[in-house]
Amino acid sequence: MLKRSLKAGISVRELDSIAIVGAGRLGTALSAALGAAGFAVRGPLGRGADGSGATVVLLCVPDSEIAAAAAAVAGREGLLVGHCSGATGLDVLAPHEAFSLHPLMTVPAGAPADVLAGAGCAVDGATPRALAAAEALAAALGMRATRVADEDRAAYHAAASIASNFLVTLEGAAERLAATAGVDRALLAPLVRATVENWAARGAEHALTGPIARGDAATVARQRAAVAERTPDLLPLFDAMVDATQAVVA
Repeated sequence: MLKRSLKAGISVRELDSIAIVGAGRLGTALSAALGAAGFAVRGPLGRGADGSGATVVLLCVPDSEIAAAAAAVAGREGLLVGHCSGATGLDVLAPHEAFSLHPLMTVPAGAPADVLAGAGCAVDGATPRALAAAEALAAALGMRATRVADEDRAAYHAAASIASNFLVTLEGAAERLAATAGVDRALLAPLVRATVENWAARGAEHALTGPIARGDAATVARQRAAVAERTPDLLPLFDAMVDATQAVVA
Protein backbone atom coordinates (compact mmCIF):
# COMPACT_ATOMS: atom_id res chain seq x y z
CA MET A 1 0.00 0.00 0.00
CA LEU A 2 1.31 3.42 -0.97
CA LYS A 3 2.81 5.35 1.90
CA ARG A 4 0.60 8.35 2.64
CA SER A 5 3.07 10.41 4.63
CA LEU A 6 3.94 12.50 1.58
CA LYS A 7 5.51 15.93 1.77
CA ALA A 8 3.06 18.83 2.05
CA GLY A 9 2.65 20.39 -1.40
CA ILE A 10 2.42 17.11 -3.33
CA SER A 11 -0.41 14.59 -3.45
CA VAL A 12 -0.51 10.83 -3.84
CA ARG A 13 -2.27 11.29 -7.17
CA GLU A 14 0.57 13.43 -8.54
CA LEU A 15 3.02 10.59 -7.87
CA ASP A 16 0.71 7.73 -8.78
CA SER A 17 2.68 6.52 -11.81
CA ILE A 18 6.48 6.70 -12.01
CA ALA A 19 8.49 5.78 -15.09
CA ILE A 20 12.17 4.99 -14.50
CA VAL A 21 14.37 5.54 -17.56
CA GLY A 22 17.76 3.82 -17.41
CA ALA A 23 18.35 0.17 -16.61
CA GLY A 24 21.70 0.48 -14.85
CA ARG A 25 22.34 -0.28 -11.19
CA LEU A 26 20.64 2.84 -9.83
CA GLY A 27 17.64 2.65 -12.16
CA THR A 28 17.13 -1.00 -11.26
CA ALA A 29 17.51 -0.31 -7.53
CA LEU A 30 15.14 2.68 -7.59
CA SER A 31 12.53 0.72 -9.52
CA ALA A 32 12.59 -2.03 -6.90
CA ALA A 33 12.68 0.36 -3.95
CA LEU A 34 9.84 2.57 -5.18
CA GLY A 35 7.77 -0.50 -6.01
CA ALA A 36 8.37 -1.88 -2.52
CA ALA A 37 7.30 1.50 -1.10
CA GLY A 38 3.93 1.14 -2.83
CA PHE A 39 4.34 3.29 -5.92
CA ALA A 40 3.18 2.17 -9.37
CA VAL A 41 6.47 1.90 -11.23
CA ARG A 42 7.15 1.31 -14.90
CA GLY A 43 10.66 0.24 -15.67
CA PRO A 44 13.48 0.42 -15.62
CA LEU A 45 12.93 1.46 -19.24
CA GLY A 46 15.59 1.81 -21.90
CA ARG A 47 17.07 5.14 -22.92
CA GLY A 48 14.84 7.05 -25.30
CA ALA A 49 11.62 6.06 -23.54
CA ASP A 50 9.03 8.86 -23.69
CA GLY A 51 7.44 8.10 -20.31
CA SER A 52 3.94 8.26 -21.76
CA GLY A 53 1.21 7.65 -19.21
CA ALA A 54 3.39 8.47 -16.20
CA THR A 55 2.95 11.45 -13.89
CA VAL A 56 6.64 11.35 -12.94
CA VAL A 57 9.61 10.41 -15.14
CA LEU A 58 12.89 9.78 -13.33
CA LEU A 59 16.01 9.67 -15.49
CA CYS A 60 18.74 7.32 -14.22
CA VAL A 61 21.16 7.78 -17.11
CA PRO A 62 24.79 9.00 -17.34
CA ASP A 63 25.20 12.77 -16.93
CA SER A 64 26.10 13.21 -20.60
CA GLU A 65 22.82 11.55 -21.63
CA ILE A 66 20.41 13.48 -19.40
CA ALA A 67 19.56 16.23 -21.88
CA ALA A 68 18.84 13.74 -24.68
CA ALA A 69 16.76 11.53 -22.36
CA ALA A 70 14.76 14.57 -21.19
CA ALA A 71 14.16 15.67 -24.79
CA ALA A 72 12.68 12.26 -25.56
CA VAL A 73 10.06 12.62 -22.81
CA ALA A 74 6.71 13.74 -24.14
CA GLY A 75 5.71 17.01 -22.47
CA ARG A 76 2.25 17.25 -20.95
CA GLU A 77 0.43 19.18 -18.26
CA GLY A 78 1.39 18.25 -14.72
CA LEU A 79 4.34 16.04 -15.69
CA LEU A 80 7.36 16.07 -13.39
CA VAL A 81 10.76 15.05 -14.80
CA GLY A 82 13.73 14.38 -12.57
CA HIS A 83 17.31 13.18 -12.82
CA CYS A 84 19.56 11.34 -10.38
CA SER A 85 22.83 13.16 -11.08
CA GLY A 86 24.77 14.62 -8.18
CA ALA A 87 26.78 17.11 -10.23
CA THR A 88 24.19 18.32 -12.76
CA GLY A 89 21.77 21.22 -12.38
CA LEU A 90 18.14 21.38 -13.44
CA ASP A 91 18.62 23.33 -16.68
CA VAL A 92 19.26 20.14 -18.69
CA LEU A 93 15.66 19.07 -18.02
CA ALA A 94 14.08 22.17 -19.62
CA PRO A 95 11.30 22.77 -20.55
CA HIS A 96 9.91 20.18 -18.12
CA GLU A 97 8.94 20.93 -14.52
CA ALA A 98 12.18 19.61 -13.10
CA PHE A 99 13.59 18.06 -9.95
CA SER A 100 16.70 16.17 -8.92
CA LEU A 101 17.10 13.21 -6.59
CA HIS A 102 20.67 12.02 -5.89
CA PRO A 103 21.04 9.23 -3.30
CA LEU A 104 24.24 9.53 -1.28
CA MET A 105 24.80 5.79 -1.45
CA THR A 106 26.82 3.36 -3.50
CA VAL A 107 24.52 0.86 -5.21
CA PRO A 108 26.13 -2.48 -6.15
CA ALA A 109 24.61 -4.83 -8.69
CA GLY A 110 21.87 -6.98 -7.16
CA ALA A 111 21.35 -4.60 -4.24
CA PRO A 112 18.31 -5.31 -2.02
CA ALA A 113 15.21 -3.11 -2.27
CA ASP A 114 16.07 -1.35 1.00
CA VAL A 115 19.63 -0.42 -0.05
CA LEU A 116 18.78 3.30 0.08
CA ALA A 117 17.13 3.29 3.51
CA GLY A 118 18.98 5.58 5.90
CA ALA A 119 21.06 7.23 3.17
CA GLY A 120 21.35 10.95 2.59
CA CYS A 121 19.82 12.40 -0.57
CA ALA A 122 20.51 15.68 -2.39
CA VAL A 123 17.33 17.16 -3.85
CA ASP A 124 16.26 20.28 -5.71
CA GLY A 125 13.26 21.46 -7.66
CA ALA A 126 12.52 24.11 -10.26
CA THR A 127 9.17 24.79 -8.55
CA PRO A 128 7.87 24.25 -5.01
CA ARG A 129 5.80 21.32 -6.29
CA ALA A 130 8.81 19.71 -7.97
CA LEU A 131 10.90 20.11 -4.82
CA ALA A 132 8.10 18.64 -2.73
CA ALA A 133 7.98 15.65 -5.10
CA ALA A 134 11.72 15.03 -4.70
CA GLU A 135 11.46 15.30 -0.92
CA ALA A 136 8.44 13.00 -0.85
CA LEU A 137 10.16 10.31 -2.92
CA ALA A 138 13.28 10.51 -0.77
CA ALA A 139 11.20 10.19 2.42
CA ALA A 140 9.21 7.26 1.03
CA LEU A 141 12.50 5.43 0.41
CA GLY A 142 13.75 6.14 3.93
CA MET A 143 16.36 8.68 2.82
CA ARG A 144 17.22 11.97 4.53
CA ALA A 145 16.80 14.75 1.99
CA THR A 146 18.75 18.00 1.91
CA ARG A 147 18.40 20.68 -0.74
CA VAL A 148 21.54 21.37 -2.79
CA ALA A 149 21.28 24.30 -5.20
CA ASP A 150 22.71 24.32 -8.73
CA GLU A 151 25.73 26.44 -7.80
CA ASP A 152 26.68 24.03 -5.01
CA ARG A 153 26.28 20.75 -6.84
CA ALA A 154 29.86 20.39 -8.15
CA ALA A 155 31.29 20.93 -4.65
CA TYR A 156 28.72 18.56 -3.14
CA HIS A 157 29.50 15.86 -5.69
CA ALA A 158 33.25 16.29 -5.24
CA ALA A 159 32.78 15.76 -1.50
CA ALA A 160 30.82 12.59 -2.21
CA SER A 161 33.58 11.34 -4.53
CA ILE A 162 36.25 12.00 -1.90
CA ALA A 163 34.18 10.24 0.76
CA SER A 164 33.48 7.16 -1.34
CA ASN A 165 35.63 6.77 -4.46
CA PHE A 166 38.86 8.16 -3.04
CA LEU A 167 38.42 6.07 0.10
CA VAL A 168 38.41 2.93 -2.04
CA THR A 169 41.58 4.16 -3.80
CA LEU A 170 43.30 4.69 -0.44
CA GLU A 171 42.24 1.29 0.84
CA GLY A 172 43.54 -0.25 -2.39
CA ALA A 173 46.91 1.34 -1.68
CA ALA A 174 46.84 0.02 1.91
CA GLU A 175 45.92 -3.43 0.61
CA ARG A 176 48.89 -3.49 -1.75
CA LEU A 177 51.39 -2.40 0.90
CA ALA A 178 49.98 -4.80 3.50
CA ALA A 179 50.33 -7.67 1.04
CA THR A 180 54.10 -7.10 0.93
CA ALA A 181 54.11 -7.96 4.66
CA GLY A 182 51.90 -11.02 4.19
CA VAL A 183 48.84 -9.28 5.65
CA ASP A 184 45.47 -9.86 3.96
CA ARG A 185 43.05 -6.99 3.48
CA ALA A 186 40.49 -8.83 5.65
CA LEU A 187 42.64 -7.92 8.65
CA LEU A 188 42.48 -4.24 7.71
CA ALA A 189 38.70 -4.21 7.27
CA PRO A 190 37.72 -3.98 10.98
CA LEU A 191 40.13 -1.07 11.39
CA VAL A 192 38.58 0.72 8.42
CA ARG A 193 35.04 0.18 9.72
CA ALA A 194 35.93 1.43 13.20
CA THR A 195 37.72 4.46 11.75
CA VAL A 196 34.72 5.42 9.62
CA GLU A 197 32.36 5.05 12.57
CA ASN A 198 34.67 7.16 14.74
CA TRP A 199 34.84 9.87 12.07
CA ALA A 200 31.04 9.81 11.66
CA ALA A 201 30.56 10.25 15.40
CA ARG A 202 33.33 12.73 16.18
CA GLY A 203 34.55 14.44 13.00
CA ALA A 204 38.00 14.33 11.43
CA GLU A 205 39.96 16.34 14.01
CA HIS A 206 38.84 14.26 17.00
CA ALA A 207 38.78 10.89 15.23
CA LEU A 208 42.39 11.00 14.03
CA THR A 209 44.84 8.59 15.67
CA GLY A 210 48.29 7.25 14.76
CA PRO A 211 51.83 8.59 14.56
CA ILE A 212 51.02 11.91 12.86
CA ALA A 213 48.40 12.73 15.48
CA ARG A 214 50.97 11.85 18.17
CA GLY A 215 53.71 13.93 16.53
CA ASP A 216 55.89 10.82 16.06
CA ALA A 217 58.00 11.98 13.11
CA ALA A 218 60.47 9.08 13.43
CA THR A 219 57.77 6.47 12.85
CA VAL A 220 56.37 8.39 9.90
CA ALA A 221 59.89 8.48 8.40
CA ARG A 222 60.21 4.69 8.77
CA GLN A 223 56.81 4.24 7.14
CA ARG A 224 57.87 6.45 4.25
CA ALA A 225 61.04 4.43 3.73
CA ALA A 226 59.04 1.20 3.61
CA VAL A 227 56.62 2.65 1.04
CA ALA A 228 59.56 3.89 -1.07
CA GLU A 229 61.15 0.44 -1.00
CA ARG A 230 58.10 -1.79 -1.52
CA THR A 231 55.56 0.26 -3.47
CA PRO A 232 57.49 3.26 -4.82
CA ASP A 233 54.67 4.34 -7.12
CA LEU A 234 52.59 5.04 -3.98
CA LEU A 235 55.15 7.44 -2.50
CA PRO A 236 53.58 10.63 -3.96
CA LEU A 237 50.21 9.55 -2.55
CA PHE A 238 51.76 8.78 0.85
CA ASP A 239 53.50 12.17 0.96
CA ALA A 240 50.32 14.00 -0.04
CA MET A 241 48.31 12.20 2.63
CA VAL A 242 50.95 12.93 5.30
CA ASP A 243 50.73 16.63 4.44
CA ALA A 244 46.93 16.57 4.46
CA THR A 245 46.85 14.68 7.77
CA GLN A 246 49.25 17.13 9.38
CA ALA A 247 46.86 19.91 8.36
CA VAL A 248 44.03 18.12 10.21
CA VAL A 249 46.18 17.88 13.35
CA ALA A 250 47.10 21.56 13.12
